[in-house]
Amino acid sequence: MIQQKTLIKVHPQDNVAIALTDLPQGRQVIEGGELELKQATKAKHKVTLTDLAVGDPITMYGVLVGTAILPLPKGTLLSTVNVRHQSAPVSARTGSPAWQPPNVEAWKDRTFMGYHRPDGQVGTQNIWLFFPLVFCENRNIAVLKEVFEQEFAVSQINPQQRLLRSLMYGNGGGQAKADVVSKTHPYHNVQVKFLSHQGGCGGVPEDSESLARLLAGYVKNPNVAGATVLSLGCQHLQVHLFKAALDRLDPDLKKPVLIYEQQQMGTVEQMLNTIVKESFEGIAKANAIPRKPAPLSKLKLGLECGGSDGFSGISANPALGYVSDVLAALGGSPILSEFPELCGVEQELVNRCVDDETATRFMALMQAYEKRALAVGSGFDMNPSPGNIKDGLITDAMKSAGAAKKGGTSPITAVLDYGDYVTQPGLNLLCTPGNDVESTTGMVGSGANVVVFTTGLGTPTGNPIAPVIKVATNTVMAERMPDIIDVDTGAVIRGEKGIPEMGQELLEFIVQVASGTITTKADRLGQDDFIPWKRGVSL
Repeated sequence: MIQQKTLIKVHPQDNVAIALTDLPQGRQVIEGGELELKQATKAKHKVTLTDLAVGDPITMYGVLVGTAILPLPKGTLLSTVNVRHQSAPVSARTGSPAWQPPNVEAWKDRTFMGYHRPDGQVGTQNIWLFFPLVFCENRNIAVLKEVFEQEFAVSQINPQQRLLRSLMYGNGGGQAKADVVSKTHPYHNVQVKFLSHQGGCGGVPEDSESLARLLAGYVKNPNVAGATVLSLGCQHLQVHLFKAALDRLDPDLKKPVLIYEQQQMGTVEQMLNTIVKESFEGIAKANAIPRKPAPLSKLKLGLECGGSDGFSGISANPALGYVSDVLAALGGSPILSEFPELCGVEQELVNRCVDDETATRFMALMQAYEKRALAVGSGFDMNPSPGNIKDGLITDAMKSAGAAKKGGTSPITAVLDYGDYVTQPGLNLLCTPGNDVESTTGMVGSGANVVVFTTGLGTPTGNPIAPVIKVATNTVMAERMPDIIDVDTGAVIRGEKGIPEMGQELLEFIVQVASGTITTKADRLGQDDFIPWKRGVSL
């Protein structure tokens, strides 16, 4: 009788293995033999495959992820008590390794149904976007949101509203009120979305300039048909700064962008009436834009992970990495961000850059970012969250090595700073924080028209203008949180599917979302998260 393996060694050079399920102390099966566990080990955690002395390196995914700070006999459970973060030093680019792209024969002629824009980009959604240049306008944005959503929302009443009505009126007389379904409307081909934020004034000039670039990127994003922009008038982020950011992205922008400055428009009522009338005219025109076939090369795919666990690097992230490689081979633009979660794999990424200039830019952004973190008493080594550590990611390098799997193996064609826009096909690196929402916000501002978000612990994160597909690393979590998970890669952990098969299934799901035939769970929940990265200080 063949025993099912309960531990997995990811890379031939690794000296640790991952528990695939909760394991008791004692003898366990691993590929090529058995291992005596010194103590009970929970699923997703790591154990040593050899005896390690103090100072010995710990290797996982074929890279250095830590150092032993206590003697670790073979079969010992790794923890924050006996291991510390350690990553390998980085040298100059040694030349791009030969890349073997996946077979794309089944995908080269595939299309998705998207919204074609005048600049050649293709959207996966058709959105009229409202946002402020400064937080002082958040209330007016909220009023406009209430006004438009009363007419444009096409969904049944919120279940919490139903519960509250039943509590207020009882299950008898209030039932008719509770079962009200919001009205449909003839403008079903366009969505109206709203952003608010706490920036635009009170910080250093760098903050306003960064926010201007980000908001300009949201207007440029192919999922946006047009925008309504509110300004107070006296804030740091002046209208001319926003217009300059738009001009740098696209001096010949053909999208309608309506800008209103409250201090020049009289009363709030007068301003809002004007905004409603003129915005509605733009929304009606956007509604007439049809979906048409587009090649998969028009996809700009944000690669995100959050609430990561010890399975992230062996199931969901490699599956997404396979998708990234297929898309890169087809001429699409996958985007890998979260620079603190690339710590420890820099040399591999440097070597994958298409030229020395790209590699140098990557390292310059990494080093500048870490220098800022160190200046405020932090560092990349402090990146793992309590949830990450609890579920097996005990060092930043260990977390990074698994996180980087989202980017596959393709050459890196461009390296972008926060607020830069994706223009190159192939894998793009984008400097963002590891914070889930700040990173997702940044990728969409750089042009991502779909985001795939892998998670081992679960997260509801979404985005106002780009669909966010949530991918579970394990079936236990997927079944516990079915309202937020779109795709489950737990079959990889159970050995039922390989990475290529899982990647093919994930790509098919992406195409259906891009075509509008599947609505993501985050969009169903109205999860419109938007947090700009604030690099400066408040004054």
